[in-house]
Amino acid sequence: MNVVPDTSAVIDGRVSERVEDGSYEGATVIVPEAVVGELESQANDGLESGWDGLSELQRLAEFADEGRIELRYVGDRPTGDARSHAAEGDVDALIREVADAEAATLLSSDIVQAEVARAKGIDVEYVEPVARGVVDELPIEEYFTDDTMSVHLKTGTKPKAKRGALGEMRYEVIEETETTEERMTELANSIVDLARQSSEGFIELSDDGMDIVQYRNYRIAVARPPFADGVEITAVRPIAKTTLDDYEFADELRERFRERKRGVLIAGSPGAGKSTFAQAVAEFLNDSDYAVKTMEQPRDLQVGPEVTQYGALGGEMANTADSLLLVRPDYTIYDEVRKTKDFEVFSDMRMAGVGMVGVVHASRAIDALQRLVGRVELGMIPQIVDTVVYIEAGEVHTVYDVTTEVKVPAGLTAEDLARPVIQVRNFETGTPEFEIYTFNRQVVTVPLNDEEGEESETGVGRIAKQEIEREIRSVAHGHVDVELKGNDEAIVYVGEGDIGTVIGKGGGRIADIENRLGIEIDVRTHDEKPGGRGAGSAGENGAGGAGEAGGQVGEERGSVVQPEITSRHVVLDVEGGVGETVEVRANGEYLFTATVGRGGEVQVSRGSAIAEELEDAIDRKRTITVVSAR
Repeated sequence: MNVVPDTSAVIDGRVSERVEDGSYEGATVIVPEAVVGELESQANDGLESGWDGLSELQRLAEFADEGRIELRYVGDRPTGDARSHAAEGDVDALIREVADAEAATLLSSDIVQAEVARAKGIDVEYVEPVARGVVDELPIEEYFTDDTMSVHLKTGTKPKAKRGALGEMRYEVIEETETTEERMTELANSIVDLARQSSEGFIELSDDGMDIVQYRNYRIAVARPPFADGVEITAVRPIAKTTLDDYEFADELRERFRERKRGVLIAGSPGAGKSTFAQAVAEFLNDSDYAVKTMEQPRDLQVGPEVTQYGALGGEMANTADSLLLVRPDYTIYDEVRKTKDFEVFSDMRMAGVGMVGVVHASRAIDALQRLVGRVELGMIPQIVDTVVYIEAGEVHTVYDVTTEVKVPAGLTAEDLARPVIQVRNFETGTPEFEIYTFNRQVVTVPLNDEEGEESETGVGRIAKQEIEREIRSVAHGHVDVELKGNDEAIVYVGEGDIGTVIGKGGGRIADIENRLGIEIDVRTHDEKPGGRGAGSAGENGAGGAGEAGGQVGEERGSVVQPEITSRHVVLDVEGGVGETVEVRANGEYLFTATVGRGGEVQVSRGSAIAEELEDAIDRKRTITVVSAR
């Protein structure tokens, strides 16, 4: 009698079981190499089924040594591609080929495999699969008390938990005995098996070394080597379920949501209660006759059955968004918005007219809004997000109203400086607290209320000072000091040799700078600065000092430039010389050669080797100069 067991029969121990009861006494057991390869792959992935199957093969080898059966290994070993498509039947097909070629009976606990083999005319013995690892309840549930938010277990450590009220969590040891590797492996396997077997659970993600399980209201991450340095289990559950009535500004927020479809960011630090508030918003919107869906990875918001929770379709939230646009929800809760792709999906959904509520990690309310800067066009931000809700210790701490208007930014005076300005207002008082706008090609976020007192430098002042220094450094060879005098006046101190260069012929150069910045600038030497550097001190970094140190004076020294780092480029503003070939240097050392573009700029793509070298020089505060390469 020839018998070919498939992977399921080997894992369940069905062959040795039949040898022991005499059914296969003297039989020839032919094990396909495809079975061995699949078991080895499962064992390498840390799956108990793989180890059980290898143990069965060892028992069969012992029976063969005793002369009770003949044992042979035949067939082709599955390729990596076949193993990756095992769920599609590629490995099973190799096993059927062996059974057919050997004119053997196929032993299987897989009903699909058995039926396909019968359809192909292969003799089949089907046996019921063994109920392996049956678990009726979550084995770590005993660690959870009423005030436990999360439990943290790892091989060789004492079990810990986060317990307490929202915003007052304590990370504490809950058991003095350290967990063993055997115990952790048992718990990990039981949790994964429970998720597979129970209608109340599912496996959200499964990859080499990591399983994300959702069981009832528990989200459980099971990590194993080699992904982690030991078996680790982290289980989290919500400890509070709230309604919108439990929060400050409840009436105002309800009215705001009802008024029209909104773009809302719910921000806060980890454990602050962001998702709890998002659940309250979702249920309020659902009760207000809005069609509400969620986008989550993993899905752990505790919402009613009327709110459908969607994961990442094909591993991509962009695919989920495309599907949701066909479903046409009124509002979508996006938990969590973290990466650039998430913000792009959030923005696309919002611009398609869907109300969006996103959950974001941020340490301040304004930081949530700044996460959009550079990811979407600045002028579109108020259309994408018009409300920011900051949660702290489980309570609504701050609400911002986000609008845009064309105006002169606060602190600047020249009418020709009017531009689109994003105003961030305190929802409760209506007072503007921040302005976001483009200033000299940079996006700046300027606080309008200085929390450090009247004598400290304002946000506008800091930006203005930086821009004045940048403009003057682009033409001066020596050290530059800037002193602000109110919102529209400044004094610039330069080396004596730089006075003429900065002012320019007939005052034309400084007038151009004043017009660009909307600030009146008085140019003086360092000697004129009260308690300042003095002539000798100025020479340390001025033209004379540079000449003494390295001889780089005049045209050979070149023009000092202040690089601007954007999200994609490092930009060097070179006056004139369009199309000219120039050398870029740091403290006189050659970095690279470039051609000046049509805008009078040299642009270097970030991430390139040249850009990394240039950014390193900037970080080390080296002087960047541009010299003609003629």
